Amino acid sequence: MARAGHLTGARRRVAGLTLLALIPVGFLAVFFAWPVVAIVGLGFSSGGVTETLMETQTWELAGFTLAQAAASTAVAVMAGMPVAFLLARVRLRGVAAVRTLILIPFVLPTVVVGLAFRALLPEGGVLSIVLANAFFNVAVVARTVAGLWAHTDRRIEDAARALGASPWRAFRTVTLPALAPAITSSAAVVFLFSATSFGVVLMLGGSRYRTLETEIYLRTVNLLDLSGAAALSLVQFAAVVAALVLGAMARRRRESAVRLRARVETARRPEGAERWAAGAAAVVLVLLLTPIVALLLRSVSGPGGWSLDGYRALAGTGENGALAVSGWDAALNSLRTASDATMLAMTVGLLACVVLVSLRRTPDRAARAAGETLDAALMLPLGVSAVTVGFGYLITLDALPGDLRTSPLLVPFAQALVIIPLIVRMVLPVLRSVDERLRQAATTLGARPLRVWREIDLPLTARSVVAAAAFGYVVALGEFGATSFLARPDAPTLPVAVATLISRPGPLNNQMAYAACAMLMVVTALVVAVIDRLRAGSTVGEF
Repeated sequence: MARAGHLTGARRRVAGLTLLALIPVGFLAVFFAWPVVAIVGLGFSSGGVTETLMETQTWELAGFTLAQAAASTAVAVMAGMPVAFLLARVRLRGVAAVRTLILIPFVLPTVVVGLAFRALLPEGGVLSIVLANAFFNVAVVARTVAGLWAHTDRRIEDAARALGASPWRAFRTVTLPALAPAITSSAAVVFLFSATSFGVVLMLGGSRYRTLETEIYLRTVNLLDLSGAAALSLVQFAAVVAALVLGAMARRRRESAVRLRARVETARRPEGAERWAAGAAAVVLVLLLTPIVALLLRSVSGPGGWSLDGYRALAGTGENGALAVSGWDAALNSLRTASDATMLAMTVGLLACVVLVSLRRTPDRAARAAGETLDAALMLPLGVSAVTVGFGYLITLDALPGDLRTSPLLVPFAQALVIIPLIVRMVLPVLRSVDERLRQAATTLGARPLRVWREIDLPLTARSVVAAAAFGYVVALGEFGATSFLARPDAPTLPVAVATLISRPGPLNNQMAYAACAMLMVVTALVVAVIDRLRAGSTVGEF
């Protein structure tokens, strides 16, 4: 009887989790799967998909996309490793500031980074694209690898050194294999972000250098070649799925590695051969600051020398009425849409985290497999063309009550789709790290699942939840891909306004664009500092 009651209780929990999972699953189905399937289906129905896949240009675009993504990943890994060592193994003043500094590029709007590298390398080209994508993603490598490196037992490395191994050989044969799960996981994420980069390639590549993402935009918006855009979306989707599978496998290995290794006084002042890593990290930090400084200087310079005209001009619509609204109105639009997107994403993301953690604990194999499938599905929006999703919204959402195509919520829905995976990746590992015995004790004392969540899980994960909300907010604030396609001309966000200004002639428009970018960068830096203060001392789930 007791066993039958236990099985009945387990089945009820699975049934309850299934109902709870309908919210994130339903959101993905309506606001991601439906638009994407619709746009791809429309492309197939119009014919020409097979012809596009057979064209040499298609595979040249795919080759360039993968090549620049691979090069960006290699640069980001090489630059991120010394910084990871600094964060994990060195106790010096200012390391906390370094942790904050390296995260700023990752959450900067793509238009900000594009303009920063245009100010630094006016000619643009492949080198600018690779460096800009690497600039974005150094934090992914540094913070992911540092999170595992800080937990590795360095006594094994010291033993190798005592047996006569050189510092390089000890690192190569002992430390590097231990860090491999984190390196592979972060490299897969960097590759994914670089392969689907839109704003950077659009601003730095011009008409000469195009990736699958920018070509999908060109064919959809300018040429109305839906069959060609659909074919390119399929190629891009295949590459994204491969990167996600690799990243998921590496992430599971990294989580296991963190649990199995004890943290043994890893932080100390650099000695001997270790100083080269600290020196290399210092060089990387200087290089990360260079585009930021170049952008700030460009925002206060004009044809006649130093000037604040760009900042003052934000109260207007730019030279020759470049904008439909003032720069400050665009900034307010950004704040409103980012707030709406963050609230929506937090609701869906937290529910998804609760479901994923609960399904992982259930003895039902089918339920655990469903949880792993949902976990992977939540990451897919990061790798599908924002143009595909945006155009899909315009041809599908009229079927919903109220016709969301004309609703001010359209942009927040698209932005939420982008930040939900990031929120899940920040909160889920922390939620999984909560000692299961605490939950079991509360359940034994009669607490229902909702009370267990309120009394146990929420207090232990509150700081990470708040940090995830802040992180999602700054990402939504600077989102450009889907927003550029969906925002109405009379209600642009600040990144869309920047792109409009930079495309219009006139020195004042350029100054306004750089001034707006500087404002976005300052806001981003302040929010990132708050995030790191909230997450101080935590390495679980960090990137």
